Amino acid sequence: MAQVKSDIEIARAAQKKPIQEIGAKIGIPSEHLLPYGHDKAKISAAFIAEARQKKDGRLILVTAINPTPAGEGKTTTTVGLGDGLNRIGKKAIICIREASLGPCFGVKGGAAGGGYAQVVPMEDMNLHFTGDFHAITAAHNLLSALIDNHIYWGNEQNIDTRRVAWRRVMDMNDRALREIICSLGGVTNGYPREAGFDITVASEVMAILCLSKDLKDLEERLGNIIIAYRRDKTPVFARDIKADGAMTVLLKDAMQPNLVQTLENNPAFVHGGPFANIAHGCNSVVATTTALKLADYVVTEAGFGADLGAEKFFDIKCRKAGLKPAAAIIVATVRAMKMNGGVKKDDLGTENVEAVKKGCANLGRHIENVKQFGVPAVVAINHFHSDTEAEIQAMKDYVASMGEDAILCKHWAKGSEGIEELAHKVVALAESGASQFAPLYADEMPLFEKMDTIVKRIYRGSEAIADKSVRDQLHAWEAQGYGKLPVCMAKTQYSFSTDPNLRGAPTGHTVPIREVRLSAGAGFVVAICGEIMTMPGLPRSPSSERIFLNELGQIEGLF
Repeated sequence: MAQVKSDIEIARAAQKKPIQEIGAKIGIPSEHLLPYGHDKAKISAAFIAEARQKKDGRLILVTAINPTPAGEGKTTTTVGLGDGLNRIGKKAIICIREASLGPCFGVKGGAAGGGYAQVVPMEDMNLHFTGDFHAITAAHNLLSALIDNHIYWGNEQNIDTRRVAWRRVMDMNDRALREIICSLGGVTNGYPREAGFDITVASEVMAILCLSKDLKDLEERLGNIIIAYRRDKTPVFARDIKADGAMTVLLKDAMQPNLVQTLENNPAFVHGGPFANIAHGCNSVVATTTALKLADYVVTEAGFGADLGAEKFFDIKCRKAGLKPAAAIIVATVRAMKMNGGVKKDDLGTENVEAVKKGCANLGRHIENVKQFGVPAVVAINHFHSDTEAEIQAMKDYVASMGEDAILCKHWAKGSEGIEELAHKVVALAESGASQFAPLYADEMPLFEKMDTIVKRIYRGSEAIADKSVRDQLHAWEAQGYGKLPVCMAKTQYSFSTDPNLRGAPTGHTVPIREVRLSAGAGFVVAICGEIMTMPGLPRSPSSERIFLNELGQIEGLF
């Protein structure tokens, strides 16, 4: 058997076209592209404003089953499908998120796809790219500095230092910084208090950037951030300490979507990157809405499984931006079905049709959940060379028993050629007009009831449970006028429950809501469930141990 090339080797051999050519394909003149080198560019705000007059194309969501260490290939399938749609004569643009440095050096790897379905330049995208995450980190931490500075110079807003709600961020997994005490060292350093760090992708600034329509909307949302509370429990906003203007200045360029290309030289917008387990998990509204004006089809992904990313895509992003998805793809693999059926990772290479059948319950749950939103769905079986005919057939039969189609996709090995069948199916679904999209709950539903609705209808738990202090906090926010906001569930991505080891399709579990956070600028309420952390840690053997520069000065080990 021929040696399989690594993702980075394939990416390095890509025949890239100048970014101006990629822009011209979708009608972006070169004067509206702000180049970062030869293969990356930002799209000007003026062009985005002009494009708003055009008609929308069709929006396709790529989601997946709960992730397993066996790998599902959601971004790979998003990229492959975009290439596949272009191959069959449709004008398609891919919209994906930027990669966080935390998982690149931690355990998960990057976010540019894989095999022959990748977005390039892969190394740049998985590292500093165009500096968007650095700008978000800087804007977030500027606000942190301004809060402590305001308190130091007399505290005109009467901030209760015990009730500062704004933590600091960095784009790295670092468990040592989860809880800290700042301002130690005497009078000149300010008033000591408890604080902590989250990862940048959990920052409300990230969510705001991804949900804002333009710079004016961005500045207003930044001003609406609740940074702390006074002793009388009234909120203090970022605008109260005059932080919104300077934060907007830092984010001016980061607000513009990035244009890159696939290995097959098709356009890809890569912009924003909130995690789906601790934030809303979707790329930016401005990238998605702009792409819809320039293409027949826009293929986008939402993080982790459909219980997290897709639910937030539908209930937060689509609700807020007025988007109407035409179809959804649920990515699954034979290997992941076997893991959900109880097979250990080391034994995945051995045929086990019974385990596949048993594990399909997880896939079935996700199919049912997507259909609850009124969006037609098709299953993409992302092919691995170890899959057997019998295992693939078992998956297809299960999906057929639910009244849906499962299509085998070989885009990882063959690029667009390996995903043509799925592309045709997606076009048929989208053009049938079958989508009757509606969010899961009404704006008017009380906040805790929204959380309980997600627990019961999406996670199939018996109920959401929370201490009186959490419920009282939600009631207080409702009294302040925040009751109509959607909720963003922060929960483990590995299970429908809050127990990451409970695979398959559990029912009847309770979902404890440990803490709630109001993201008044982004426009949602975060419910932190179970043991989920907003600052991840590194594993015993992080990916960083295998990342280095070779003798030619090329990067090795990124994936």
